Amino acid sequence: MRKAVVVLAMAVCSLFILTGFALAADKFASVDLIRVASEYNKFKDYNKVLDDKAKTYESDIDKKISDFKGLQDKISLLSDKEKEAKRSELETKYKALEDFKNEKENELRKKDFENRKEVAEDIRGAIKAYSEKEGYTFVFDDRMLAFQPKGVDITEKIIETLNKGYVKK
Repeated sequence: MRKAVVVLAMAVCSLFILTGFALAADKFASVDLIRVASEYNKFKDYNKVLDDKAKTYESDIDKKISDFKGLQDKISLLSDKEKEAKRSELETKYKALEDFKNEKENELRKKDFENRKEVAEDIRGAIKAYSEKEGYTFVFDDRMLAFQPKGVDITEKIIETLNKGYVKK
């Protein structure tokens, strides 16, 4: 009986020792996800396209606002009876302007969401591939760490990997 207890105790101690060695063999790294995204050429290109679309939409909206104000000015010169007749036309134009503005804002938000999702998937994939290749067990977002020793930041390597694999369309 005593021999079985000693064997069991040795087995438990061995398990703790082996677990300690296994944990010591883990390789950790950190990455600045914000920096990776901001320096990823695909993300930069997507943002430029969205900015260009936003400027086009703003120009279209400005033109519609100008047309609306022109109609408002014309109506203000009319008699009260004529104003009343044109009021529904003015309200229709205003509603169309608001609808157009909301539609374009929603398009931009939707496209931005899709772009960010795609970029996040690219980044996740690059981190996974790089980590597997280099033998990292864990990769943490550096903004979540209170301390990290030098040499564990792989941000630059991830940026290089992403930009090397990105071909502008």
